[in-house]
Amino acid sequence: MVSALLVAAGAGLTGCDDPASAVAGKTAATPEVSIVTVTPAPFAIVRELPGRIAPTRVADVRPQVSGIIVERLFHQGSDVEAGDPLYNIDSKPFEVDLMAQEAAYAKAQAVLDQAVRHAERIATLARQHVVSDAENEKAIAARRQAEADLAARKADVARARLNLDYATIRAPIKGRIGAALVSEGALVVPNDTTSLASIQQLDPIYADFTQSVSDLNKMRRALERGDLEEIDRGAAKVRLIVDDGNYPLTGKLLFSEAKVNVDTGQVTLRGEFPNPKGELLPGMYVRVLIEQGIDTDAIAVPQQAVQRTTDGGSEVFVVRPDNRIVAQPVRTGAVQNGKWLINEGLKAGDRVVVEGFQKFVAGDLVSPQPIDEIKTGSVEPDTHTSRN
Repeated sequence: MVSALLVAAGAGLTGCDDPASAVAGKTAATPEVSIVTVTPAPFAIVRELPGRIAPTRVADVRPQVSGIIVERLFHQGSDVEAGDPLYNIDSKPFEVDLMAQEAAYAKAQAVLDQAVRHAERIATLARQHVVSDAENEKAIAARRQAEADLAARKADVARARLNLDYATIRAPIKGRIGAALVSEGALVVPNDTTSLASIQQLDPIYADFTQSVSDLNKMRRALERGDLEEIDRGAAKVRLIVDDGNYPLTGKLLFSEAKVNVDTGQVTLRGEFPNPKGELLPGMYVRVLIEQGIDTDAIAVPQQAVQRTTDGGSEVFVVRPDNRIVAQPVRTGAVQNGKWLINEGLKAGDRVVVEGFQKFVAGDLVSPQPIDEIKTGSVEPDTHTSRN
């Protein structure tokens, strides 16, 4: 009986040398991990900055003559063209004034005609020595005076016509008009502190945003050292992130203000964006994506590859040539397009672990499985962009 048990036990021990069991043990000892091989490539440095939408032009609608409003001609909140009539002031007083000025002009014209004929007669008599030179000079002066009076009356007629035209208050610019601030029956006067309405031009539209002067200085020094390549001024892309995602149209950078806000230490920049559908409204909070340089040989890794250490640093796990894991401290830059820009700690050809962290600790032997090679040269920004 004892001999049978020993034989059975021996058979069980012999079974441990089965090839399938050996393969299973080897697999457990060398877990599979996913890696990427980093390759230097051009990398656009994009900053995401806070901003507000502002209209390109704002005009207050004001009267240029006094009178009673008799009609409002626009719908509140509608789009208007420059020159569109907005209000009608009672025009009867201006029509009467125009008639009076035209009558005065006709009278001055008649006086001039008479003065011209009289001056011609006196000139003829003066050449015949019938009248004195003093009489001739007097007739010439009367003619010139009549001519000046006619010119004055002509200006009065033009002013009366202008006032009659001003009785129709027109839009000074193209844009979207707001609420009507006066109604029919209101007396309006020029130079009043209250406007009749306000018009804002919304296409194109501005996005005003700020950036810290320290970031601008870092960028400038990087460009001077050659670490970054300057983007052509006319080719710089400026994009917007609004509440419901990326704004589809690209804008252009207009300027960077030449002074620093003493309270915040920031400078103001402005971008201009097309707004054909009126989706962007003044006062909206947005995030602005602006390209400020290109790192021509940048190294970047997927976000999930970078791990935080207990002391607040950053590290990645690199697979050595012998397929053993080593923890590599790195200094990270910006997060962009779902990738960390690595300033120090990695070089071309390093194999970085991106998946399977729970399967190993530093020093373990692993079986690396490549995934898509990392491409760092994308210049199209998305919402995963470094924030100021």
